[in-house]
Formats: sequence, structure tokens, C-alpha cells
Amino acid sequence: MSIKIKCVIIDDEPFARKGLASYVEKIDFLELSGTCENVIELNSLLKQQKPDLLFLDIEMPYISGVEFLKNAKELPKVIFTTAYEQYALKGYELDALDYLLKPISFERFLQAANKAHGWFAQKANTNGEDYFFVKADNKLEKINFNDILFVEALENYVAIYTKEKKIITHLTLKMIQEKLTQPRFLYPHKSYIVAADKINSIEGNILYVQHHQVPVSKYQKDEIMEKIINDKLLKR
Repeated sequence: MSIKIKCVIIDDEPFARKGLASYVEKIDFLELSGTCENVIELNSLLKQQKPDLLFLDIEMPYISGVEFLKNAKELPKVIFTTAYEQYALKGYELDALDYLLKPISFERFLQAANKAHGWFAQKANTNGEDYFFVKADNKLEKINFNDILFVEALENYVAIYTKEKKIITHLTLKMIQEKLTQPRFLYPHKSYIVAADKINSIEGNILYVQHHQVPVSKYQKDEIMEKIINDKLLKR
């Protein structure tokens, strides 16, 4: 599948913008559609064009990248770039595709770019689907993929936990699993599907999703932990 990802670099340091732009030029599926010194320029740019991906610095004048992302609506996907390690968890909570710590090597940049390519390829494979309907309480409930926290099997039913409510429907977990094919949905246990970006913390074999607890099978723990943590764990 041929994918072209239009991207914008946002950084208040000219040297950093130049360096990232040179990396973008080396990768055939990335296309640089603009550079900005701050999020004020980015805000104007987004009114004129619709890029797919932002390489967004965090510490910038006027408004930080984090604050802009928290308050903006319908933004492109984001890869954070920053010199400050303490923002890694915040980037993860804001559903960033990746988090690049300066100075950024080309090898690490390529890894993030490939991750973005995988995300956009998966999105294309699902034909842009981002919701489905289930029957519950004699009505059809619309389930947005992005609202799902986790899904739990209940004998002949499944419970779908979203940001706002719990929906019980007469389906099997396998039926739901066939719909949730995006990489962010993980299967830590035979009775659960969980959205990786909604996990707040991990303790032992338990994933904490808001005030809920989702178990991890001991046979899948290593694989699941690798998928959840990926390269986002900071340690000395």
C-alpha cells in the first residue's frame, strides 16, 4: 500500500527545524508541508491546510505543545519532540503516536516514522471506520472506537466500557475483536480487550483503566507489557 504522510514541524529552534526537515527528506513516505516556530503559527497553518502528522515540540513561547494539544480539536496525529524527559507520560496520556527525546538520532526518528506509517496503514485498511453499532436495551448504541476503555466477556454477553457508560450487548468477545483490529487494542486476557492508550497505570498483573482493573494473563504478560510500554518507559 502506497501511503504519503503530510507532516508539519513545529519548533522554536531553527536548528531543530532544519534537522528534522533533513530527516523527513530521507524518508519517501513523508512529505513536509510546512514548518512553524510556535503553535500560534501552527494554528494559522491548520486553517489553511490539513496535514496528517505533526512533529510538535513541547517547550515553546506563548503556549506549550501540550497545552495546545489539550485544548485543540480535530488535530492531526502527533509525535512529540522535546529535550525534557518529564513530559513523556503526558504525551502518552494525550494519545501521541510517539515521543522523541532530543537530541534525536535519525535511527530513532525513522522508528517513529515507521510507527506513524503503520498507524495510517491500519487506518486505511479499516476504510476509515471509527465506530460501530450494537443492540442494547432495545435500542442501537453507537460505539466510537476512541471512547472505548475496555471490553469484558460475560458468558453470552459482552460489557463495553466507554468514557461515559457501560453497555451490555448480546455478542461474543470474538465478534468485537474482529471489529477492533487497530494496533491500540490489546488482548491481555481471554475475557478482555483493552485500549492501550486508556491505561493509566500497571501494577503486577493488573492494568488500571480509570477506576477499573483489567487482568493480564501470566502467559501473555511479557508480550502485552512490551506492546503497552514500547519505548515509553523512562529509567536511569
